[in-house]
Amino acid sequence: MGKVVNIASRCAGFIVKRFDGRLSEHCAEAELYQKFADASASIASLYENREFGHAIREIMALADQANQYIDAKKPWVLAKEAGREQDVQDVCSVGLNLFRALLVYLKPVLPEMARMAESFLAVEPLVWADVQTPLTGHCINKFKPLMTRVEKDKVEQMVEASKQDLQPQGKEKTTTTRASNMEPIADEIEFDDFAKIDLRIARIDKAEHVEGADKLLCLTLSLGDGQTRNVFAGIKSAYQPEDLEGKLTVMVANLKPRKMRFGVSEGMVLAAGPGGKDLWILEPHAGAQPGMRVK
Repeated sequence: MGKVVNIASRCAGFIVKRFDGRLSEHCAEAELYQKFADASASIASLYENREFGHAIREIMALADQANQYIDAKKPWVLAKEAGREQDVQDVCSVGLNLFRALLVYLKPVLPEMARMAESFLAVEPLVWADVQTPLTGHCINKFKPLMTRVEKDKVEQMVEASKQDLQPQGKEKTTTTRASNMEPIADEIEFDDFAKIDLRIARIDKAEHVEGADKLLCLTLSLGDGQTRNVFAGIKSAYQPEDLEGKLTVMVANLKPRKMRFGVSEGMVLAAGPGGKDLWILEPHAGAQPGMRVK
């Protein structure tokens, strides 16, 4: 959920420090905000039908769009230009309204984060209908972190404390068990075998349905420096093409091209999950760039 919190942390400081915490008197990106509001019905339906994984993917796709909007507008650059104060306030106000909409959608699964966000935004407890109307001319409070990073030393302490529980304690505990939905670990390989695989960060520039294919989407992947690859990926059940475009993912870049009935696939994207709608492509953290090698 870091990408959601990131939206608020990138915008709130400008509003508090430069505009006394006051949002713009109007929504400068009404069309973009309406797109977030229009997602209300589909996300509600997914929750009602217990398709929680699909609902979260829809919400995270919106979060990607919000971050892309802020990246494109660059309020930190505008803030250094004389006479652009209103633009800074408008951009950051839109960002915070998009964040608020996302928190409305996430509140059923992250109630505590929503409660903290309500305090920061200085609003009454969020309800589903709130997403239909953006906040304008409203004063917010100083932003406080909504998530806490887990420090390495604390993790190590937890591991040490739990080692006692991991020791076999009797005959019935000597048998190794695994979750029923987890595939068994594959046979060991040599490091040299792994080193042959060239994993690269790739940006999904374009995603399309494949005519006549029930499971495939055709992805156009950018590896930077003008290099692109076309890859057929069996993720149609989990993603709509428009939800993928602009995302970063990880691909096997040196996989031998494979001729298929629909064309030539020039690599493979990495995904996790049992399949169907429960499938997630790997997404690197912000900062990774197309073409970077995964080591």
